[in-house]
Amino acid sequence: MKKGIIAVNGYFENTAMRLQREKLKKAFSELDVRTEIVKTNSLIAGIRGDRAYASLPPCDFCIYLDKDVTVALMLEKCGAILFNSAESIRLCDDKMLTLIAVSGAGIPMPESIASPLMYSESEDKAFLDGVERRLGYPIVVKKAYGSMGTGVYLANDRAELETYFRALRLVPHLYQKRIGRGGEDIRVTTIGGKAVAAMRRKNDGDFRSNIERGGKGEAVVLTKRQKAIAEKASVLLKLEYAGVDLLADEEGDYLCEVNSNAFFEGIERATGVDVAKGYAERVYDRIYRGKR
Repeated sequence: MKKGIIAVNGYFENTAMRLQREKLKKAFSELDVRTEIVKTNSLIAGIRGDRAYASLPPCDFCIYLDKDVTVALMLEKCGAILFNSAESIRLCDDKMLTLIAVSGAGIPMPESIASPLMYSESEDKAFLDGVERRLGYPIVVKKAYGSMGTGVYLANDRAELETYFRALRLVPHLYQKRIGRGGEDIRVTTIGGKAVAAMRRKNDGDFRSNIERGGKGEAVVLTKRQKAIAEKASVLLKLEYAGVDLLADEEGDYLCEVNSNAFFEGIERATGVDVAKGYAERVYDRIYRGKR
């Protein structure tokens, strides 16, 4: 019997996550693949002697819907095939690592400056002077780790910049030039490195466009350039499934972020594309038909 695992975080659940895993489970069932939903905190993964271990049930593959890279790495050490891979998740989970990984490949990105590594709550006027001089206001301040718009702030002047710096100085974060008016972007879903759906997200009440922050999505037809950016970023990050966020201004399009386990309920509703079916078929082809 063909069998897969859908792994989810044991300490987080919302409506979008429940829909995600249930739609994937149904899509695999239609391919005659039985899937089991497993919480990653129940896997008891560790190292004993010179070997990694994890109590993962026997399976042909694992759809990994968590961001716990440590567990993902140990599952791979134990022979599990993950979608997406631990390395792809690691690179996408840290927003600055994402930008570094795809840099030098002809993909335009907003100018971004990584926060300095601090071990104590020090002031650093010189660093903030450089950020202010390079980026100008308003400046987007982001925690390196976060999703659904959490940990993303907008500094409109030096006082606000210093406030966010003090709040985040012991946390990995970055400073980014704001592109466009804010509150609007394009989310592209890619499967197997190919764009399969796209929506424009708008939020009239917040500079963050996320659906979870009140943004509304509507289907959009990508330009050749937008499609190329989304697909190239997905390929470079070796993502089988991704949510790629694009920004635009009068000078062109920019890669903003790449999400390795983006919720797809919003884009399915906006576009009518069955993302769950497409993702399940991609995994089926890779595992059971050996397609690349």
